[in-house]
Amino acid sequence: MKGLFFTGTDTDIGKTWVTSIVARHLSTQGIAVGAYKPAASGVDDGRWADVVSLSEAVGGGFPEERICPQRFAAPLAPPEAARQENLTVDPVLLRTGIEWWEQRVEVLLVEGVGGLLCPLTDTETIVDLAVDLAWPLVIVARNSLGTINHTLLTIEAARNRDLQIAGVVLNHPDPSDPLDRSLETNARAIEHYGNVDVLGHVVHGERALRPSNGTATIDWSELAGCRT
Repeated sequence: MKGLFFTGTDTDIGKTWVTSIVARHLSTQGIAVGAYKPAASGVDDGRWADVVSLSEAVGGGFPEERICPQRFAAPLAPPEAARQENLTVDPVLLRTGIEWWEQRVEVLLVEGVGGLLCPLTDTETIVDLAVDLAWPLVIVARNSLGTINHTLLTIEAARNRDLQIAGVVLNHPDPSDPLDRSLETNARAIEHYGNVDVLGHVVHGERALRPSNGTATIDWSELAGCRT
């Protein structure tokens, strides 16, 4: 089983939206794809919206408790959200939950919580799980003022842990933020200072990722290591 690990430069950055786009794209290529969010916090009207979105993106044929085995109601980092319910995040389940997907899918898309250094357990952050998996990292960044700094910090944190970065996706989660020239300048600066590829961008509300070069399709299966 191959995989990609999706992280963000902040919370509410659009990780689930981008992960879902990639899942649907892989499915259209005939690739068996799964989605795994090791922990989620913040229930919305009795539903974990991220889990529902990921479930729909992979065809709805997998139990939601396999997509996200640890869910907590409070909109807080998972360790604190768990404490609100007199629970703790199970570090073993974070990892063994991935094992269920082996032999079931060819590619597993793992979506982290918050940013790369967001607390995941009382002793670990998201980056610790990413290191254990050692799958290429897709960084989802908000296309707005300040994103260059946030993205470069995330790139530096990833490289300090020897993580391979597949690339950056610029997302547009807030329709009130103008795209105009900021998209081009943000992408150019991130590529220049971060020495990474900006794979493409997502316009608010669109269920598609526009590649940076404007024409070619991003080969997500190659980025996940399915083809060399």
